[in-house]
Amino acid sequence: MMQMVTLGVAILLIAFIIWWFFGKHEEQTEDAQIANNQQETTVVVDGGYSPSTLVLKKGVPAKINFQMNDSTACLSHVVFEKLGIDKDLTKQKMTQIEIPTDRAEEFDFACGMNMFHGKVIVKN
Repeated sequence: MMQMVTLGVAILLIAFIIWWFFGKHEEQTEDAQIANNQQETTVVVDGGYSPSTLVLKKGVPAKINFQMNDSTACLSHVVFEKLGIDKDLTKQKMTQIEIPTDRAEEFDFACGMNMFHGKVIVKN
């Protein structure tokens, strides 16, 4: 009987791992709000990034606010490798990062351990 329980738990764990790494996960996408020729949006950091994809308009100055709600060591930093940005999010509840919007392109961001990811898309 104990072997059957162990086998059942093992099968469930394998299924969960396969779903976690290879399953189709829905991305949350949000367009930045534009006011006074400035665009701004907020990413909630709580077990990941929400929304994980941000869309900005080309040519309008942009700021992303990272609202820290998670004390996990991995999520304590946000890294925009392409921009050379590595910000510590634990110093304050809200950390603001300026994103260049002079041309249409994408910027990936991740936690300090590169386990959680997000993306900023600058569109025409």
